[in-house]
Amino acid sequence: MPSPELEASELIQMLLDIQRELHWLPKEELEKLAAKLNVPLSRVQHVATFYKAFSLVPKGRHEINICMGTACHVRGAPRVLDVVEKVTGIRPGETDREMKFSLDTVNCLGCCALGPVMEIDKEQLGKLAPSKAAELLKKYG
Repeated sequence: MPSPELEASELIQMLLDIQRELHWLPKEELEKLAAKLNVPLSRVQHVATFYKAFSLVPKGRHEINICMGTACHVRGAPRVLDVVEKVTGIRPGETDREMKFSLDTVNCLGCCALGPVMEIDKEQLGKLAPSKAAELLKKYG
């Protein structure tokens, strides 16, 4: 059995690898990983549910995050979110039926001077007018 320190770091890295490939963590993959590392499934599930970066539900090919931090909020993030909801047909926490988009809001993306900011597949797009958000999303459609 690996040491607890090695186990934790290996577990997190392996979960990240699975999520990068599948865009989520299916239960079957968690079970395989637990067996491979010789740890209880509950330990793998605990780590998978502890970190917000991991998803136990299917995600779309393109992950959209809208910053709702104070700077982005006062600069129009709610209007950007409204447009993104209309274009994608989903609300925060949802994935569309075609598995094209997943939408979430975040408290801060760390680039307050660029607000409002939308992140698509880890690419941050700042100083975003609602019409520009709609235009950008069409490129991913």
